[in-house]
Amino acid sequence: MINDPQGTVLALFAVFCRVGGCFLTLPGFSSARVPVQLRLFIALGVSMALTPLLWDTVYAVAKKPETTYVSIVFIEGMIGVVIGMVARYFVLGLQFTGTVMTLMTGFNAPPANDILEDGSENEITIMITLAGLLLLFMLDFHHVIIRALADSYKTLPMGGVFEGRRALVTLTNTLSSTFMIMLRLSSPFILYGLLFNVTVGFVNKLAPQMPVYFVSQPFIVFGGLILFYFGIASLIRLFAEAFIPLFTSV
Repeated sequence: MINDPQGTVLALFAVFCRVGGCFLTLPGFSSARVPVQLRLFIALGVSMALTPLLWDTVYAVAKKPETTYVSIVFIEGMIGVVIGMVARYFVLGLQFTGTVMTLMTGFNAPPANDILEDGSENEITIMITLAGLLLLFMLDFHHVIIRALADSYKTLPMGGVFEGRRALVTLTNTLSSTFMIMLRLSSPFILYGLLFNVTVGFVNKLAPQMPVYFVSQPFIVFGGLILFYFGIASLIRLFAEAFIPLFTSV
């Protein structure tokens, strides 16, 4: 039996603010293809599951008469958004990798509609982004996010102050680590593109009358697709393996 219905609802709503802010930016759940009602129900279900585990911490703040719920809604929402952005930045790094692969292999096809968002992307970028996100879901990365939300109440307890500087440092470190990881994943294609273009440049010096661009374009695309065929499995696997260390380090 619930002895304090008002305090229970306020505690649940406070947890929902942090969870909802996280799911607002979480990759996969924040996709334009996911209905807003479904995101709402998922965030509400996760909040109801976490509230009993966090009851002692959350209810103690919710029942205080001097508690300002407007500030709690803002602070809890911002903390959830920062947690979700850490995972989103890492997944968005695949778009950087896809763009690099596209440029280095010369696969300049017209952009197509993105499967996850409402924008347009190259086919290679769409393929590896969707494959990386599906692999993360297969490895239950959302369980890691929910566990991080529960653990965040120990380091960022409810009722505290939102530390904007700390949040910016966290997001900056995430961008830096993501850039280095994606640069290593795309390094075979960068080396391939540089070596191929340098070789074509020497050929152009030896035979200036030959239309190098039209002759070399099919070969660079063909070689890039072969490299993509043999390297896509390792690329996606290394991407998935780097998620948990990156997420826990920041």
